Amino acid sequence: MNLKKLVGEKAAEFIEEGMVVGLGTGSTAYYMVEALGRRVKKGLHITGVTTSAQTKIQAEALGIPLKSVDEVDQIDITIDGADEISSTYQGIKGGGGALLFEKIVARYSDTVIWIVDDSKLVKEIGDFPLPVEVIPYGSQQLLKLFKERGYRPAFRQTEDGERYLTDAGHYIIDLQMKKIADPHTLADWLDHQTGVVEHGLFLDCVNTVIVGSEKGVEIQNVR
Repeated sequence: MNLKKLVGEKAAEFIEEGMVVGLGTGSTAYYMVEALGRRVKKGLHITGVTTSAQTKIQAEALGIPLKSVDEVDQIDITIDGADEISSTYQGIKGGGGALLFEKIVARYSDTVIWIVDDSKLVKEIGDFPLPVEVIPYGSQQLLKLFKERGYRPAFRQTEDGERYLTDAGHYIIDLQMKKIADPHTLADWLDHQTGVVEHGLFLDCVNTVIVGSEKGVEIQNVR
């Protein structure tokens, strides 16, 4: 059973005629975009706002009408994946490198839905490496600072061994935290570090989580 496909297709059912829809990035969101493309082909009228160049290419190929986040007044619903979700519905995102655009789109969305398989549900987040998007200038100094705090940081690299570049032209430093007992305090500290553009802590922002398991699909309403 392809759990990612299962929840992706279920999530597409939440999209209604005339909506402005934030289209997430990653392997699970891929199936949601595919399902949405099929609905558009059958006559559904929506406007998509993509969170990455990768999703933009996919959506365009499916014939989904698109606008940038700056061309819409508000986004009705955003559907995206997550790398970890705690028992209190705090999340880590950014494994696909799109955390900055994902957080911008989520910020201007009336409703945020995360779609995951049950392996992404944890008691406390932190085992998945926490992505921190940083500008290249001064990034070595930030790496040093993170090392001093015991975060075991590493620059994300491509398969060719080059430093990974986000769609915005930034580096990502992944922090090996193992456990984040107080994500709000960590998020506040990261927000105040010069050179940090964004981080993968998505806190108090999700409304619904759609979880796929061998038993089927479960819809968890958060807020």
